[in-house]
Amino acid sequence: MAYEHRDNIFVADTDGTHQKKVADGALPEISPDGTRVAFNTDEDSKTRPGPERHIAIADLGTGKVRILKEIPSDNCFGPVWSPDGSKLAFSIMAENEWHLGLVNADGSGFRFVKNAELKSEAFGEPTWARDGKSIFCHDLDNIYQIDLGGNVLKKWELSKILTDASMNGGDRLTVSPDGKALLMDVDCGAEHERKNWDGPQPAIEKFDLAGEKAVRVTGKNDFIWDPFWLSNDEFLCVLQKENENEPSIYRMSLDGKNPKLLVRHARTPSVSAP
Repeated sequence: MAYEHRDNIFVADTDGTHQKKVADGALPEISPDGTRVAFNTDEDSKTRPGPERHIAIADLGTGKVRILKEIPSDNCFGPVWSPDGSKLAFSIMAENEWHLGLVNADGSGFRFVKNAELKSEAFGEPTWARDGKSIFCHDLDNIYQIDLGGNVLKKWELSKILTDASMNGGDRLTVSPDGKALLMDVDCGAEHERKNWDGPQPAIEKFDLAGEKAVRVTGKNDFIWDPFWLSNDEFLCVLQKENENEPSIYRMSLDGKNPKLLVRHARTPSVSAP
């Protein structure tokens, strides 16, 4: 398992033991074979306002970190591994808009995946389909499945599939190990009045791709987000309790019950392939 803890990248066993720092950075994802972690570097820009964010890969065997300098942007975000571990998809800022980028894991073969019909906000949280031939992404109105040429294969309207909820550009999608369902972050209603919270209540819904409606899998009083499938029956997530000011990583069954604390004060969990 890889995760983020206060601007540092860590790895650990899936029960939370044997924690080890890998690098400084954010938004890690461990490779399907568990040997590498892709993540964002984050440092002040010398040429423009805001941070510079590059894609980097840490080799867990050697401890070496390589920044993929072949990518022609200093503002890249949220790398995710293809199922075979050969490629990364990520968000990339170019010409003042977000796009979807692809690159081989060795840094070669960078290219944009473009579709003029999709809004820039659709590329904030891409995730791979299990066949490695298409990618799921979303904007504020729809979830899309696109091929690696940018063509839309399928579209689902959020207003029709969500359960009294919405999605923002940073909400996460994650594909089940069998490729038949999505877990997704959703925002419930308007601003919540909880004393240690700013914004709507976060929850997780499951959407069977062959179905028509998503189902809420987390409790009505839970503040949970950042899902990542652990198996077809369990997932990792981030949960923040009412008396806490920071979230922690939990393991949870697909019915939203039996949460088990794994790592305190951490976020953005991912696991290697089951």
